Amino acid sequence: MRISARADYAVRACLEIAVRDGAEPVKAETVAADQDIPHKFLEGILGDLRRGGIVVSRRGGNGGYLLARAADTITVADVVRAVEGPIVSVRGERPTALAYSGAAEPLLPLWVALRANVRKILEGVTLDDLAHGGLPEPVRQLADDPAAWHNP
Repeated sequence: MRISARADYAVRACLEIAVRDGAEPVKAETVAADQDIPHKFLEGILGDLRRGGIVVSRRGGNGGYLLARAADTITVADVVRAVEGPIVSVRGERPTALAYSGAAEPLLPLWVALRANVRKILEGVTLDDLAHGGLPEPVRQLADDPAAWHNP
């Protein structure tokens, strides 16, 4: 599985907004500078996040971006879906839309299981969790496993 730059930047941008606790809108320029994200690329991402109901924008001199709802109700999965679409796809399709025959038949439940596990992790972590430096215990346990840090 691959996390695109777009998805990574989207989560980082939302975190940059979340850590400010909605005190006032955050300018795209500030997010871009603080997270080292190309400004033009970030503008497109913020537009997708706005259309996806993750952020709202305010115009004017004191304008910028705010989370559309509380950080503890926005999951990493919500952010990724807003900019990328389905969390796991195979050849651009959802696993449940696929059909295999013959020797390849066992692939379908494998792809569905993969999607279920990715969703379980990304839907279990909110922006609030990350903004306050914590991960839910099951996710932390996975990350604490030394084998998780090695590439086979």
